Amino acid sequence: MNKRIIFYTIKTILSLEMIFLAIPLLISFYYQESWRLKFSYIITILLIFLFTKILPKEKPKDEKVFTKEGFAIVSLSWIFMSLFGALPLCISGEVPSYIDSVFEIVSGFTTTGATVIPDIEVLSNSLLFWRSFTLFIGGMGMLVLIIAIIPQNSTPSTYIMKAEVPGPVFGKLVSKMSYNSRILYLIYVALTIILIIALRMAGMPLFDAIIHAFGTAGTGGFSMKNNSIAYYNNSSIEYILAIGMLVFGINFNMFYFIMMGKFKDFFKNEELKWYIGFIFGSFLLICLNLAPRYESIKLLLKDVFFTVSSLITSTAFATVNFGDWPLFSQILLLFLIFIGGCAGSTAGGLKVSRVIILGKIFFRTIKRVTTPNRKMTIQMSGKKITDELQGSITSYLLVYIMFFAFLLIILSLEIPDFFSCFSAAAAIFNNAGTGFGIVGPEYNYSGFSYTSKIIITFFMLLGRLEIFPLLIIFSTSLYRKEK
Repeated sequence: MNKRIIFYTIKTILSLEMIFLAIPLLISFYYQESWRLKFSYIITILLIFLFTKILPKEKPKDEKVFTKEGFAIVSLSWIFMSLFGALPLCISGEVPSYIDSVFEIVSGFTTTGATVIPDIEVLSNSLLFWRSFTLFIGGMGMLVLIIAIIPQNSTPSTYIMKAEVPGPVFGKLVSKMSYNSRILYLIYVALTIILIIALRMAGMPLFDAIIHAFGTAGTGGFSMKNNSIAYYNNSSIEYILAIGMLVFGINFNMFYFIMMGKFKDFFKNEELKWYIGFIFGSFLLICLNLAPRYESIKLLLKDVFFTVSSLITSTAFATVNFGDWPLFSQILLLFLIFIGGCAGSTAGGLKVSRVIILGKIFFRTIKRVTTPNRKMTIQMSGKKITDELQGSITSYLLVYIMFFAFLLIILSLEIPDFFSCFSAAAAIFNNAGTGFGIVGPEYNYSGFSYTSKIIITFFMLLGRLEIFPLLIIFSTSLYRKEK
C-alpha cells in the first residue's frame, strides 16, 4: 500500500480545512462573539497546522493510487476532518462534551443531520455556520473538491472519486477527472446560490437563508431553529425548500446534460424516472391516507409534499410532526428513507439505481425458475448491467443488512419500542437523521449514552462512505511497516 501518498493527500485535505475554519472565525468577529469562541477556532487551526507538520512535506514520487489507497484516503480524511472539526464546539464550551462535538460534526460531514444539542438556538452564529457548512462540504465531498482545485492524475483521481461519490457506479462526464470534479462543484455551488437567493426573496433573513441552503444542498437538514422550518410559518419558503431538496437528490450528471443540451440523455434516464415515480406514488398514497385528518386540501398537499421531499432525500427538515401520522403513512416514509435519492447526488439511502437493479435481479430470478434455459440480460437506461456490477450490488446489500442488523441490536439496548429502534437504525445508517418515535422530528439524540453515541457516529460514517471504504482502516496492510 502506498502510504506516503495517502498521508500526503490527508495533509492537503486538512490544509483546506484550516482555510474553511477561517470563515466562522471571521463570522465570530463580525457578530462580536466571545473571545473564547474566537480562540476555539484559532487553537483548532493551530493544532491542525502542527499535525500537518508530521505528515509528508513533499509530494511522493510514487503517486500510484488504486482501490485500496483510494478507500484509505477517503476514510482517513473524513475521520481526521471530523476529529479536528469538532474542536471549536468543545473548546468554546457551547457543546461541553468532545464526544457530543464529534457526533455533531460527523453528522454534518456525513449529511446525516442528527443532533445531540437539545436547544440549537443557544449556539453562536459562527458555530451555527460551521455546523451547517460541514453539510455543504460533506454533500459533494472534500476529496472531490481537492481533485477539482488541484491537478491530479486521472487514474488516481478516479479511484478516490469512486470511493467518495455515493452510488453503485461512478459516471465520468469528461475524460479528465479534475475537469469532471470542477463541473460537479460548479453545478453544486450554482444551485446553492440560486437557493439562497430564492429563500431571501421569500422573506427569510440572509444568514438563515445561507444556513438552510447549506442544509438543503447537503441534504442534511441542520436548522438553526428548534422547530426547524415550521418556525418560519411561510408556505413559499416550504415549497422552495421542498423543490430544492428534490433537486439535490438528483444525479448531478443530469444537470450537466441539460447544460450541454443533451435532453435525450436526461429524459431517458431510468433512475430519474423511478425517482420521480417513488415521489409521486408515495405523495399520492399518503395524501389519501391523511385526507380525513385535514380540513384544508392546500395544507394537506403542502405538508405531504414537503415531508416526502425531506425524507426521500434524507434531509429531514420538518414542518409537521409526521410521527403523529397514521402507521401506513409512517411505513411509506420509512421506505423512502431506505430508498434515498439518486446515485451521484448528495442524498443518502440505498440509492434509487441500486433498488431498481436489485428489483430486476429479483424478477429475473423468478423468471428463470419457469424458463431456466432462457438468456436474460438486465439493462438500465438502455445499457447492459454487467454480471460483475450485479454481483457487487448484491454483495453490498448483504453486507448492508448485516451491519444494519448489528446497529439495530445495539440500539435496542436503549430504545424501548421496536418501531422507534428500527427507524432510528434506518435514519442513522441511511444518513437521514430523523426517524419516528423517540427519534422523531420533535426529539434528538442527546439522551443516548456515550457508548451509543460513539457507535452511532461510526455508523453515520459507514453509511455515508457506503461501508467498504471505512473498513479499510481495519486492514493490517495499512499499519504494516514498509520494507
